Amino acid sequence: MDSWEWNKIAGAVLGFLLFILALGFVAEAVFKVSPPQKPGYAVEVPENLEAPAAATAEALPDFAAVLPAADLAHGKDLFLRCQQCHVETKDGRGKIGPTLWGIVGRARASHPGFSYSTAMNAAHDPWTYDRLFVFLKAPSGEVPGTRMSYAGLRAAQDRTDLLAYLRTLDDTPAPIPAK
Repeated sequence: MDSWEWNKIAGAVLGFLLFILALGFVAEAVFKVSPPQKPGYAVEVPENLEAPAAATAEALPDFAAVLPAADLAHGKDLFLRCQQCHVETKDGRGKIGPTLWGIVGRARASHPGFSYSTAMNAAHDPWTYDRLFVFLKAPSGEVPGTRMSYAGLRAAQDRTDLLAYLRTLDDTPAPIPAK
């Protein structure tokens, strides 16, 4: 094919596109669509968005009772999800996240050689059982702005089992708090 044939093909394609564009303008002018008088569905938004979140706050378990009875094997199975980003060895280098060896009782954002997010660096209070229990439910909800993209564990028993397993990852495990 010579250039004349290519020009005819390109002209036909452009002409067709212009026709479709013009057809759209004509259709908008001819058919006026008015908004519905009543919406198909109504989304109710509470006036005070803080109240429902506070009302649904989960009570912390009695760690003195639940940690000794926790299923360590199930906790280890749950830790497989954590191993996508973390390691469990004492002298292991972290992957995307820091090593979790000795996490219970360790100060937040304190693992040497790891670059934490600004949100995680905002506080260096220790990871207690309470804090870890809440954090593991929704990491980005507990520390907004964290780089940890894990959605969390919703079931309280899963978090308890995981905490019991994390407690074993230490030469001297953190004491179980008395009620």
